[in-house]
Amino acid sequence: MSNFKRDLLYKIDKKKITIGIIGLGYVGLPLSILFTKKKFNVIGFDTDIRKVNLLNSGKSYIDRIKDLEIKHFLKKGKCTKDFDQITKCDVVVICVPTPLKNKNIPDLSFIKKTIYSIKNKLKMGQLLILESTSYPGTTREEISKKLKKDLVIGKNFFVGFSSERINPGINENTINRVPKVVSGNSKNCLEITSRFYKKSFQKVVNSKSLEIAEFSKLLENIYRAVNIGFINEMKFVADKMNIDIYEILKIASTKPYGFRPFNPGPGIGGHCIPIDPHYLYWKAKKKGVKANFIKLSAKTNLRVVYFIFEKIKKILKLHKIEKKNCKILVVGMAYKKNVDDLRESASINLIKLLQKNNIKKIEYTDPYIKNKVTTRNFIFNKKSIKLNSKNIKKFNIVIIMTDHDKFDYKLIYKHSKLIIDCRGRYAVDQKVYRA
Repeated sequence: MSNFKRDLLYKIDKKKITIGIIGLGYVGLPLSILFTKKKFNVIGFDTDIRKVNLLNSGKSYIDRIKDLEIKHFLKKGKCTKDFDQITKCDVVVICVPTPLKNKNIPDLSFIKKTIYSIKNKLKMGQLLILESTSYPGTTREEISKKLKKDLVIGKNFFVGFSSERINPGINENTINRVPKVVSGNSKNCLEITSRFYKKSFQKVVNSKSLEIAEFSKLLENIYRAVNIGFINEMKFVADKMNIDIYEILKIASTKPYGFRPFNPGPGIGGHCIPIDPHYLYWKAKKKGVKANFIKLSAKTNLRVVYFIFEKIKKILKLHKIEKKNCKILVVGMAYKKNVDDLRESASINLIKLLQKNNIKKIEYTDPYIKNKVTTRNFIFNKKSIKLNSKNIKKFNIVIIMTDHDKFDYKLIYKHSKLIIDCRGRYAVDQKVYRA
């Protein structure tokens, strides 16, 4: 056993290491909080100075992570934009975004910029782990092969990959209970990476290679994307037959084997479902394999917002409402219930489509997103309206896009003229339409 491996394992076991987390987003921040709760010293790195200052002052920028959690984090941790402090870290975990470019091409620019920023600050005896989701081969190609020549992987420097399994709004505060998949660039890398995570997670699952672990993360998300796409397609078929898809699912779900229900919805959002599958599709295509299920499910899930729009047009025609006069209330802006997460939100896609088709009188209500909606490619300069009887009555159509538990669904039903229910909250009747 090399001195570097022995020394690092000893420091991990005694919790005498400092952990650097690069990227304090939806993955990095909960991970940083977990490590400080496990009595590790943590330095959180982020290029967003506003975020860094907010966290250092004890304030959370994510609604579902309370300020108290940040204050606990600050007992053993701190945040900075100064990458020179990477030299103080024994373990460095990369949790930066992996979005898409035009034409659904993987965008690894955040990973590449991170490696460029820290490359000359890495030192012998450190463990570097990628947690960002990407296609198989990323860790080896973008990290292992781009280190300084004096860093010999498996001997005096160690590289691993571990997939994140955070379910926004559900398990940010209990991520240590979810089995943690780990992998390493070599046998020594795997042993150290596994030992490191075992100090914080209840169960650690060792993968035989970096690529298997990377692929498994994409497979988990593609499994959901394909099944959601299938159910959304069944919704289209059921609608044409004038049958309620939710009643169909209720009956089908009574089968105790061979069937697992997936719920239809207004589209897909977040990162895992709309983004990650394209990473494997792109990589598979490079290998000469066309992953048809991935492509078809992505197209089907994108069709849902057009399905909703066609339903709106049909209702307007049926009730003789002109598009230019139609007032629409979008109930829920977040991509899923009980979170403040706007990533790839179907509500945003619907509003953009409505505006493009001359339906401009649109408002929204969301208890988690109260100010104007701002994303990388969309700005909606309106604040969330209060959900009360007076406001609800103003609208021709109320669309249930995100079914937050905080909404009063009896109030919505009682005072709405017409409802388009995309989440199965109501039974279909004279005022409720399914979409």
